[in-house]
Amino acid sequence: MPALPSSLSAAPLSTAHDGLLRAAASETGIDPDRIVAFLDDVDNAGLDLHGMILHRHGKVVAEGWKWPYASERPRILHSVAKSFTACAIGLAVDEGLLRLSDTVISFFPQHLPAHIDPRLPSMTVEHLLTMRTGHQANTSGSVWRGIDSSWITEFFKIPLVHEPGGQYVYTSAASYMLSAIVTQVTGQTMHEYLRPRLFEPLGITDEHWAIGPDGINPGGNGLTATPASMLKLGILHAQDGIWEGQRILSSEWVQAATRPQGGPDSKYGYHWAIKPQGAYCAVGVFVQMAIVFPAFGATLALVGAMKNSAHIIPHIERHFPAAFLDSTEPADDADKRLLQRLSAMREVPTLESATTAPFTTPVTFDFQDNELGVTRLSFAFEADTLTIDLTDGTGAHRIVSGLNRWHQGTTDMPGSELHHGYTFKDEAVIAGARWLDQRTLEMQWIYVASAFRDTIRCTFTEDGVTWERSVNVNSGALAHPALQGRRRKT
Repeated sequence: MPALPSSLSAAPLSTAHDGLLRAAASETGIDPDRIVAFLDDVDNAGLDLHGMILHRHGKVVAEGWKWPYASERPRILHSVAKSFTACAIGLAVDEGLLRLSDTVISFFPQHLPAHIDPRLPSMTVEHLLTMRTGHQANTSGSVWRGIDSSWITEFFKIPLVHEPGGQYVYTSAASYMLSAIVTQVTGQTMHEYLRPRLFEPLGITDEHWAIGPDGINPGGNGLTATPASMLKLGILHAQDGIWEGQRILSSEWVQAATRPQGGPDSKYGYHWAIKPQGAYCAVGVFVQMAIVFPAFGATLALVGAMKNSAHIIPHIERHFPAAFLDSTEPADDADKRLLQRLSAMREVPTLESATTAPFTTPVTFDFQDNELGVTRLSFAFEADTLTIDLTDGTGAHRIVSGLNRWHQGTTDMPGSELHHGYTFKDEAVIAGARWLDQRTLEMQWIYVASAFRDTIRCTFTEDGVTWERSVNVNSGALAHPALQGRRRKT
C-alpha cells in the first residue's frame, strides 16, 4: 500500500497515477452546478461519501475526496469484485475455455456430497452469473471468511430450495464458484488470469486479491484496488469493451453482461446491477460503486460508508443523467464553483481536548474473562503520542494515536466482528485521541483502505477503566460489549 502523505495535510492530491485525462466539467457538456447539488444533497441526507470521480467522453471532469481518502489509495471494493469476475468469465468464454451452458458439477466431481439434490446437476455457469442458483439466501463474504475448509465443498452443501435458473437470490457463493471454475479451466487464480488480459491493459496497479482455502480468489469480494480501478472498469464497458483503441472484451459480452438476464422482471445482468434509463452498476457493500450511463458516455465512481447503497441511489438518480446537458457553451464560473465545492471536501477535522491530560504516565489494566478474550490493556503517553498495547488470545496488538492530532501508521488490532469479517494485518490507519473531560479519553481509528472508522471511549476511575469500542458502519454488530479493567499496581 502506498505511504500516506507525511504531513496529513488537506492539499489536493495528484491524480496523474491513473493515466486518465482531465477536463473541466462544462467542456464535456456537464452542468457543474448539478454536481454541486448532488454533493449537497448527499451531505444534507447525512450520508458519509468518501469520494467521487466522474468521467465523460474520455476525461475525468470532477473528482473530490473527503480527507483522508484519495483516488490512488487502494480500497476494499467488496462486491465490485463481482463485475471483475464477470470479465474473467467473458474472456474465458471468448477463448473457448468454457460455455455458459456448462454445468457447475462437471468442473468439481471430487467435491460433490454423497447425496446430491436431484436439481443440482442442472445448475450452470450462467445460473451462477445471474444469481439464480436455487439457493434461499445470500452466503456473504463475511461468512466465507470464517470458514477454513474447502469453500467448493461447502458450496455444494448449501440446500437448494428453488430450481436453478428460476428465482433470483443474490449470493457471493455464486461468484466464488465462478472464480473456482476459472481456476479449474486455466490452472491459474482468476487474478493471475485477469492481470495480463484486463488489469495491465487498463493500467490498474497496486491491486490485491485475497486467496481462500482452495487457493482460489473469492470472486464476489476480497479485491483491494484503487477507486480509479473500478472507474476504469466502468469506462471500459461504457466504451463497449475497447480501451485506448484495443479491444479488451467482446462487444457481444459487454452487451449481454449489462442488460437484464433471467426474465422480463430482472434487474440483474451478468454480475452487473441494472438501473433505469439503460444505466448499470458495479456495487459493493457500504457503497463502493461504479455506475455507467452508456447513452451519455459517462461513468461515475463513488466510495463511502453507508449501510446500504439504496440510501444514495435516489440522490444519484435525481441528478444523473440530468447533469449531462450536452451544452457546448463554456461555464467558467460554474466550473470554479464546482472546484471550490470539491476542494472543501479535503478539510481536515480538528482534534482538541476539552481539558488538560489528567495523567501522562504509563498505566496497565488487567481484565477478567470476557467474550473478546482481552486480558490486558496498556496506555503509554509520550509528548503528543499515545501508544496502546492490547493482549488477547491471539497475541499482542498495538496502535499508535496522536494526542490532539492525527497520526498515520499501521495496526493489527483485532475487531473482525466490527469490520464485516475482515481481520486486519499491517493495515493503514490514521488515529487521533483527545480528552473529553478529566475521566474520558476518546479515540478515532480511521482505516483508510475501507469504510470503517472505529470510535473508542475509555472512562477512567481511580483503580479501573471501561473500554468501549464502536464502528461507523458494518454488516453485523456496531459495537463490542464494554470491557471493565482493573488497574495494575506498580
